[in-house]
Amino acid sequence: MDWIKVLHLLCVMGWMTGVFAAPRALIFWRREYDKLQDFGPTGDLTVRIYRFSLGLGVIAVISGLWLALQWQFPGWVFVKLGLVLLMAVHYGYTGTLVLKAKRGIFPHGDRFLRIFNELSVLVAIGVLIVVVFKP
Repeated sequence: MDWIKVLHLLCVMGWMTGVFAAPRALIFWRREYDKLQDFGPTGDLTVRIYRFSLGLGVIAVISGLWLALQWQFPGWVFVKLGLVLLMAVHYGYTGTLVLKAKRGIFPHGDRFLRIFNELSVLVAIGVLIVVVFKP
């Protein structure tokens, strides 16, 4: 079971890279698009970050559910799963923003994306508190 924990933690770290970096990269992509009026290197990087971290997120969820099953789903796991679901919804919306940006559509400005990015940090802090203190 320890190897599954290691796998889970590595994949969570990789997924969090995308969760935190993709919305921030959208800010820079939008600025680049305004200058170039075309899909530049920042856009390519944003898409790659999102796609790479998506696979890791799937593995993180699967390995996390396997661990929860092994632990017989203690109460704190349901709180964590709720927070992870919020994070997944946030990540899914980031994906829609990335797809729109590929078409040259940037529906939100810098301020929205900065706040949107910080929301994921707050949820991640919540997950850490739940995992460490197991309320």
